[in-house]
Amino acid sequence: MELLINKHDREILRELARKQLDYANREINQKRKEIWYKHNALEWEIPLVHLDAWGLYAELVDPSLACEGEFARLVEREIYKNFINQAWFDDDRVTPDRFGWNYDTDFKAFDLDIRQEFITGKKENEDSGFAMHFIPVLEDLEDEMDKLKPSTFWVDKETSEKKTDLIRDAIGDILPVYMKMDCLYSVPTQKIVHLMGMENMMLNIAQYPEEYKIMMDRLGDDFVAYFKFLEKEGMILPTAEYEWVGQATFAYNHELPTSEEAAGRPLTTHDVWGFMDSQETNCINPKTFEELVFPCYEKIGNLFGLLSYGCCEPVDQVWDNCISKFKNLRKVSISPWCNEEFMGERLRGSRVIYHRKPAATLLGLPGPLDEEAVRKHIRKSLEAARGCHMEITARDVYTLDGNPEKGKRYVQLIREEIENHWKS
Repeated sequence: MELLINKHDREILRELARKQLDYANREINQKRKEIWYKHNALEWEIPLVHLDAWGLYAELVDPSLACEGEFARLVEREIYKNFINQAWFDDDRVTPDRFGWNYDTDFKAFDLDIRQEFITGKKENEDSGFAMHFIPVLEDLEDEMDKLKPSTFWVDKETSEKKTDLIRDAIGDILPVYMKMDCLYSVPTQKIVHLMGMENMMLNIAQYPEEYKIMMDRLGDDFVAYFKFLEKEGMILPTAEYEWVGQATFAYNHELPTSEEAAGRPLTTHDVWGFMDSQETNCINPKTFEELVFPCYEKIGNLFGLLSYGCCEPVDQVWDNCISKFKNLRKVSISPWCNEEFMGERLRGSRVIYHRKPAATLLGLPGPLDEEAVRKHIRKSLEAARGCHMEITARDVYTLDGNPEKGKRYVQLIREEIENHWKS
């Protein structure tokens, strides 16, 4: 990809940057930002609502892209992503008053290449929403432990900073442009599934539990080494404001170092947000998770200043003996497959936010919203989370039938139910 922003593309980016700044400066946006700080500090009683647009960019953003150059189109897409929630859905996501760009960095588990095929038969973008299949490169641990080489990782500072300089030259007089880091992201069992496939992973857990635990322990050590490498390279950057935190939440806090504090000393993993999940192991029994998987997760998770945990897995099954042990845990995902009432009891009065993920089918299926079904679903969650600090995020939605108003109405319905039925 040629790193270039031509005159035509520059004007498009500048106009979009002005639009982002306009949304960022609006009073409602400033108010929401302050609420997020209070929410993450457990000082706000009303649930926040976020419609995660990650799966919708291909449908709603890409048709509007007007830049000619490949790199300029990437930047254009990122600017759109910064303000479309406020523009289209009017949820609680905040539009930033600056433009951040991440360093190019990657982690390659056991130095093995991932092989995958899409239902379309071609390589797709990660947010395209098409189904994929992982072709196993690791199948039988009894015979293939020698394939488990040390994981490799890298960061390309020079190219990353060149990209940032190009963006700064194009829009820096409108929006401050800076290098940023989102949360430290670690999903070990996802790495394993990408190398083995789900069926092989389950078979190896059942047939070779000792070898599987050794593999998990090695992967945990490699993630620790990767994060220590980022520390050494000065790549640990603040996660105290607009930065993204998995899954689909945001960093706002006054507990971790800001950019001003980071200017005075190098940051470590203990200074930033981290995220982990293990949705791939939802089919194994809790005891097996505790013995074979959690030691790896505990080793990594304890490195972070604040931790957000979980995606689609039912965390209630491993809460008491595993996830509840994280002293730095601030948010936990309450997925559609989770026992909401159980988790409400466990989190009530605690310092962990009940991060509810409603069923994606409520919004993501073709056709008009079933408004009564949405209300009933949300009402049940509000009742289960009574006495908790609550956040509601709609995720894994890949179509709105091309109609952003459908998403806006969904957010309105949730807010109405909160107003009428929430009791903190």
